Amino acid sequence: MELKQKGSSANVGSFKQLMVTMKWTTAADFDLAAAYEDKTGKKGLVYFGELGDLNAFPYMQLSGDEGVGDKGGNNEEIMRITKLDDIKYVWILCWDYGKVQEGSPARFKESDVTLSVMDDKGTAHKVTLDTGDLGNVALIATIDNTSPIGSKLINASKAGTLKGLKTLQQLTDIIEG
Repeated sequence: MELKQKGSSANVGSFKQLMVTMKWTTAADFDLAAAYEDKTGKKGLVYFGELGDLNAFPYMQLSGDEGVGDKGGNNEEIMRITKLDDIKYVWILCWDYGKVQEGSPARFKESDVTLSVMDDKGTAHKVTLDTGDLGNVALIATIDNTSPIGSKLINASKAGTLKGLKTLQQLTDIIEG
């Protein structure tokens, strides 16, 4: 199923594992990350500096860091999520590391970043970044786990600009902005 437009959504229901895959061939150092908020309001971030853990909270783990130094080619980063029991929201983000460092707009429009979310039943949801906003951080999708019926994947397609990545609050401002 494709979520091409901002605001489109799909139910991801219950699962044993979600696999979020971001791929690109553009010569850019894009990074996949997931910010989250648990049911007590605590926020955190899984990214190349804190890869996470599948066997302990937050039950999310990133595969590693690709495209370092603006390397083109078959770049791929994978985030696995094994449990959302204590999580309200997961915000799936992509940033252009070099552009965040210098505070300049990223190359999202000229890039071929694709995001796929697959559950353990083999159902894949492709999420297309649908924003003309300039920025070096893109909120591509949100997993909303607040409904008792099950989780929902939403194409969030929002961008913002950071100069340096110093605090989680900076990302939260883009997510909630």
